[in-house]
Amino acid sequence: MQYKRILLKLSGEALMGTRQYGIDPERLADYAQEIKTVIEKGIEVAIVIGGGNIFRGVAGASKGMDRVQADNMGMLATVINGLALQSALENANVQTRLQTAIEINSVAEPFIRRRAIRHLEKGRVVIFGGGTGNPYFTTDSAAVLRAIEIKSDIILKGTRVDGIYTADPEKDKHATKFDFITFEDVLKKGLKVMDTTAFTLSHENELPIIVFDMNTPGNLLKVVTGEKIGTKVNL
Repeated sequence: MQYKRILLKLSGEALMGTRQYGIDPERLADYAQEIKTVIEKGIEVAIVIGGGNIFRGVAGASKGMDRVQADNMGMLATVINGLALQSALENANVQTRLQTAIEINSVAEPFIRRRAIRHLEKGRVVIFGGGTGNPYFTTDSAAVLRAIEIKSDIILKGTRVDGIYTADPEKDKHATKFDFITFEDVLKKGLKVMDTTAFTLSHENELPIIVFDMNTPGNLLKVVTGEKIGTKVNL
């Protein structure tokens, strides 16, 4: 295996499947099977999931809602998604733990770094909900922060496109894909990989990122076994 411990970042929108909002149980089941395949290879898996399929703080604030309140709602949405993914994984006979940055003791453990690492060492999937627990920070930032804290080898950002392009491939048919790109080149070219705070934190801590298509069956396993899937961002 190319990596021993990974952090998988999933957007909330990824859970919608073909729906306009909410959670698609079939998409959840597909993701659970993909993650199970990796776990069975001995890879330690942590997951950070967004909440955009339910509520996005920035969007709420843009419509007049207080930004802090809106972001708190967004953080709660990530916990809902975390619970849904936890259920799908456990239906696939994968042991999991859901930890949250905001305390909701009746449904999840509070985030404790040493406990999270111990769960991973025991072969459990650890899902981190609640973002960073602070407003004004995205789940991209939460993903990088948690990855650094648990000493993940890499961040795998599962999206609906198969890597990083010179432009949005859904809008520009002439966009070309990068197989590999440095952090510096991403910044110079103004490419959108993560929000600036998250990307800078990853860069400063020399934590590589792979952006890949999570919706193609088998891609997650191919990434962790070292196949050239998606785009790798490194020093």
